[in-house]
Amino acid sequence: MRTALLQSSGRPGHVVENLKVLDEAAGRAAAAGAGLLVTSELFLTGYAIGDDLGRLAEPADGDAADAIAETAARQGLAVAYGYPERDGDTVYNSVQLVAPDGARLANYRKTHLYGCFEQDHFTPGDATVVQAELDGLTVGLMICYDVEFPENVRAHALAGTDLLLVPTAQLHPYQFVAESVVPVRAFESQLYIAYVNRVGPEGEFEFVGLSTLAGPDGVARARAGRGEELLLADADPVLLAASREANPYLRDRRPPLYGSLV
Repeated sequence: MRTALLQSSGRPGHVVENLKVLDEAAGRAAAAGAGLLVTSELFLTGYAIGDDLGRLAEPADGDAADAIAETAARQGLAVAYGYPERDGDTVYNSVQLVAPDGARLANYRKTHLYGCFEQDHFTPGDATVVQAELDGLTVGLMICYDVEFPENVRAHALAGTDLLLVPTAQLHPYQFVAESVVPVRAFESQLYIAYVNRVGPEGEFEFVGLSTLAGPDGVARARAGRGEELLLADADPVLLAASREANPYLRDRRPPLYGSLV
């Protein structure tokens, strides 16, 4: 499946403008043959916007979700977008996957919150593996810091995830996560990982870009630079099947030895 990675921070604090950016990117992605567009973490609102995260948070079926569903259906491609999700008085750092017909397929709440900023503004989710079927692939959802815990990614591998979508807000000086950790996670758990970052300065943070689609062979199928970019790469089920047949990691596991991990 051709996958489009929208490396962009949009316009922090401006939901309507970010919906326009997403809509335009979806059009370009669809014209290039993509079946899926993935945004960065909290793309809908911006990341470093302080208490506006709570003010701009919407439910999973809110107005912005309806607008993105309309974009997905009009362009004929799936969209996974990062946003602050409001559920009653609780706010989560979430990603929602919308089908090419506009139906909501899956919604994931970030389980590992990074640093005081996120811990002050969000409640952690408690569902590790959230999946949906899309174009013959089992697609899983995760956000940023979550992927840095190997147990998280391995749980997806054991649940059959083929393509793991990871909207992120990766900061300087931790670019080695995008460059090294993500391809290793893809290799050790035998799946594709679409890791989609924000770019440039935002509040007290500086985001490093370097979005990538890493394959089960540990190779980056495509790698973005440090600026705004729409990156296209393929998650190939034939290569995935061949890699899983050749790589013994999952077959050679000995779970009874790992009880101390939990």
